[in-house]
Formats: sequence, C-alpha cells, structure tokens
Amino acid sequence: MTRQYFGTDGVRGKVGVSPITPDFVMRLGYAAGKVLTSAASGIQPTVLIGKDTRISGYMLEASLQAGLSAAGVDILLSGPMPTPAVAYLTRALRISAGIVISASHNPYDDNGIKFFSASGNKLPDEMELEIERTLLRTMACVRSNELGKARRLDDAQGRYIEFCKSTFPGELNLRGMKIAIDCANGAAYHIAPHVFHELGAEVVPIGIQPNGENINDGCGATSPEWLINTVVQSGADIGIALDGDADRVMMVDGSGHLFDGDQMLYLIAKYRLTQGPLAGVAGTLMTNMALEVALKKMGIPFARAAVGDRYVLELLLERGWVLGGENSGHLICLDKQTTGDGIVSALQVLSVLRRNGTTLAGYAKELTLYPQTLINVRVPAGFDWQQNALIVREKEDVERELGSAGRVLIRASGTEPLLRVMVEAESEALSRRMAERIVSRCDALAA
Repeated sequence: MTRQYFGTDGVRGKVGVSPITPDFVMRLGYAAGKVLTSAASGIQPTVLIGKDTRISGYMLEASLQAGLSAAGVDILLSGPMPTPAVAYLTRALRISAGIVISASHNPYDDNGIKFFSASGNKLPDEMELEIERTLLRTMACVRSNELGKARRLDDAQGRYIEFCKSTFPGELNLRGMKIAIDCANGAAYHIAPHVFHELGAEVVPIGIQPNGENINDGCGATSPEWLINTVVQSGADIGIALDGDADRVMMVDGSGHLFDGDQMLYLIAKYRLTQGPLAGVAGTLMTNMALEVALKKMGIPFARAAVGDRYVLELLLERGWVLGGENSGHLICLDKQTTGDGIVSALQVLSVLRRNGTTLAGYAKELTLYPQTLINVRVPAGFDWQQNALIVREKEDVERELGSAGRVLIRASGTEPLLRVMVEAESEALSRRMAERIVSRCDALAA
C-alpha cells in the first residue's frame, strides 16, 4: 500500500487545506485510536497530546481528542510542549503513544500531526500504514461507557526540565556562562530558559512571547540573525537557537559565528572518541563532505541515510550506533534521548566545552566545511525531476565538471512541494554557480 497522508515526519500541510482540516484530523485520531486499541489486547490505551504554539493547535487538539475518545482511547493533554518532550513523557509514563501537533520549523499557517510509539520512537512503517488503511473505513463510535476520557497532565513542563538537566554531567555546571537562547516563539519558550538557568547559566532569552502567529517568524534555528545580534550585543559566551518544536538546534559562539548540525556532530564525536572507541556516526545525504572526511581521518565509520531524522534513527538502530544527525540541527544521541532534541543536544555540546575549557571554534577548528549552496525550488505537486531529461543531463554535466572535488544532490522535500538543489564545491562562488545552473532548468520545467 502506498502512503497517501504520512510523509517523513507525520502528516503535514496548510491549515484548512486537506489533510489539515478538523474533520480529517478527527478521523485520523479515530483511526490511530482503533489501531492502538486493536494492539492493546483489551486494555484501554492512553495517548499524550502535545502541541507547539500555533493558533491552529487549539482546533486540531480538539479534533484529535474527539477522534481518540470515539475510539475508546484515554487522553492526556500537556499543552505547548517540545516534540522531544512528548517522546520522553510517553516513554516515562508507560503510555501507549504520543502525538504532537506541530509543523516544526514551518510558518504558523502550516501544521501537522506527529506520532510516537510507547518507546518514544517514531511510529514504525507498518503502524502508519495500518492507520492509513483504517482511515478508509467508516468512522463509528464506541458505546458511551467505553468512550475515552481526557485530563491535563500535571507539571509536564517540570518533568521535562528535570529530564533535560539529567542529561548534563552531574559534576559539571554552567556557572559563569552567559547564554543567549532563542526559543523561536515556539514550544520551548517556557522550558529552555529554565533548563540552562537551573544549571547555573546567566540566560538572555529571546523568542519567548508566542502569540499564535509568530512561531519561527524571523527567529529560531532557521533564522538565526536575531540570535547572532543578541549574542554580540549582550556579550554572551554562546547562543542557542531552537526551532518551533525544539527538536533541532543551531549554536553561535561569542564572536557571532554560526555552527550548524554537522559542526556540532563533529564536536560531540571528537570528544566521545577520547572516552573510548566510537562505533560509528550517521549522517544524511545533506551532510557536508568535510565531516565525512574528518571522521574517517579519526578512524570513525560514517554512513549516510536519506534526509530526515527518522531515517537517521533507523540507520543508527540498524547498525547499533548511538550518534547521528543532520546539518539542519537534528542531532540524535541515543544514549540520552530516543529522538532529536534541541535542548539535550545543546547540553551535550556544552558539556564538551566545559570539560575541555574551550570554545566552539577552538574545539572544532580542524573541521572546515566545504562551501555548500542549497536552493529550494517550488514545484507542482507530484513533480518528478528524474523524469525530466534536461534536469538529469544538467546534473550529470555539473557532476562531471566538479569531479571528486564536489557533490550534487537533488531531492524532493518530504513535507512541502519543494525541490531542494544542493551543490558542494571547493569555493562558494563555484557551488552557487553550479546550483543556479541546475535550478534554471528546474524553474523552466516546473513552471
């Protein structure tokens, strides 16, 4: 069966446009509830629902709650909560599943539904397919005495704050550090500043006034300029930028230099190698070539997964590794958390810096990223560049000209009607020129 609704990270789209409508989300909740009750062997399942700060979260939360209740599933409501927090709380509370209402780093008028299994991992493919099959059936309702009940989860915020702090070494603290934190007006606005403050840091928080429409708007991991300016102007030692649901992170040093997921992954891997053998590191097709080369020089095996943190996780589990990530800032440390977690990842980086008495630039100085140009091209739904001979030929010509000193990647976004064109080369000018050559073909054919 081909997936109709589930993408690389749940079901996502524009609010008010199928499938992100109240009636569909109610049916999605019902279908998920029926799959859970079928697997529960007579025990009434319980599902935790969290959300980010988008205004549409109120509507979609009510729809999900109605569908789950009609299927006989009890519901816990956490209110605004980071995606990784829902993963952690689902596991810690020993409940059946977790659901997050979020479109991550997308604009406020997008939204989505993400699912976590009882173990705090993304739902397995077979369960997503079963939910899609159940969506094709007529929605019914259990008897009144079997309806699911809903209640608020007490102190979800405090529970997750304590979990994040527990991933930072107990013998270390952040006293003497001034940290600027950009919460993207998203789900971590009432959590991240407390985590770093309670570990001893002086915190300069920004992006902590969500109004339902300003999530990711000129702030957060995808728009780090505000954080960079704040770090420089406030004299902070370091800056941390989360995205709307706080599963990804970017960092800034005291001089205002931005560090992406590849650089942070290198820093963590380099330190862990000093503590013992490191089985391997997982990246994606977008991972900078410089990271792969640097890891191999250190004798650390490296492998690429498809783009998307779920695929990084699948590769880690398949190989028995614990460390992986994406240059977008999704980092996974399986010995700390079951999914990408921006706060926990930042704490892993900070623990390395504190142990070594160094800076981001100092500890990552051996890694010089190859210039990389990424251009997003909006395309019609279903547009397949691989069926267009002109684009394929242009890509091959660029690859031939670059040789072993560069790399080309073209892929469709898993969450938006976009084609992502990426070129790595020895110089920024060359990478941009080559990327624009390919994009010109895409623009002409997608128009």
